[in-house]
Amino acid sequence: MGVWRGWFVPSDVDRACPEQRVLEASVLLPARGPSALTGWAGLRWQGARWIDGVGRGGVPDDVALVTRGRDVRPRPGIELSQERLTPTEVQVVDGVPITSATRSVCFVLRHARDERAAVVLADMALAAGLCALDDVAAHLDTLARWPGVPLARARLPLLADGSASPGETRMRLVWELDAGLPRPLLNAPIFDRSGRHVATVDLLDPVAGLVGEYDGADHLRVGRRRRDLRRESDLRALGLEYVTMVGGDDHRRAATAARILAAHRRARSEPVAMRSWTLEQPDWWRRRHGRPVTPGRS
Repeated sequence: MGVWRGWFVPSDVDRACPEQRVLEASVLLPARGPSALTGWAGLRWQGARWIDGVGRGGVPDDVALVTRGRDVRPRPGIELSQERLTPTEVQVVDGVPITSATRSVCFVLRHARDERAAVVLADMALAAGLCALDDVAAHLDTLARWPGVPLARARLPLLADGSASPGETRMRLVWELDAGLPRPLLNAPIFDRSGRHVATVDLLDPVAGLVGEYDGADHLRVGRRRRDLRRESDLRALGLEYVTMVGGDDHRRAATAARILAAHRRARSEPVAMRSWTLEQPDWWRRRHGRPVTPGRS
C-alpha cells in the first residue's frame, strides 16, 4: 500500500498502531531545514507508552509536523505547523526527527481543543520521565507572543507530577474541577501503626481520610478484582473512606463528582493522633526504596 513518494507498507501491517502512524508521518518531513514531529507523536516515539494518539470515541488524533507549510501538502491525519523551529529543539530518535519532549508537551497545551485530554497527555509525559513541570513552565516563558501561550499557561496549574496512568489523571480532574475538592496526594503509600504497608492508593485526601481509586479494564479480571476487594476492606478497616471510578465515568462527570462528594462527607476526618493509618514511612520502606518516597504533588 502506497504511503508517499515511493514509500510502501505491506498489507499485513497494522496501520493503526501508534508507532506505525508516527513512522509513516515521518517520511513526509522534508530533508531541507529543521523539521520534526511534535505533540503526541513525538512523545510516544520517545517511549511514553500511555500516550497513544487516540482521542474521544476512539478517533485518532492528527500527527503534528513542524515544517515549512509549502514543503508538505495538507493531507488527512496530518496537522501542519509553520512555527519557528531551531536545530537545537530537534533530536533524532531511531531515525525519526522529533521535537524535545518539553516542546511537544507545550505544543499540545497550546493547541489541543480538549483541555482534559491535554492535561492527561502532559501528566503521562511527566510520568514517563521525559520532562519536568519546571521545564514546561520555563519553556512557555520563552515563547512570549506565540499562539496559544495564554491558554497553555491557564492549563499549567492542572498538571500534576506523580500520576501513573491516564485514568488516574482523569479521576483527579473530576475530583478537583467537578467535585471542587483540594488536590489529592498521588500514589501515596499507606501504612498501619505497626509499620505494615497496606496499600499505595491512586488518590488520597489525607485530611478527610478519603481514598480514590481508578479501576481500568484490567481490574475486571477475577484475580485482580479479588485483590481489589481485599485492599478496599483493609483500608476501610483502618477508618479510611473509599470511592472508585471506572472507565467511562469521566464522561459522566456530574454523577461521578456527586459520588466523590458523598464519600467525602462520609469520611471521618480524624485527627492524626487518632488514626489507625499513617503516611509515615517506616525504616524498612525507606531502605527498600533507597530514599523517602514522597507522594506525587503538583
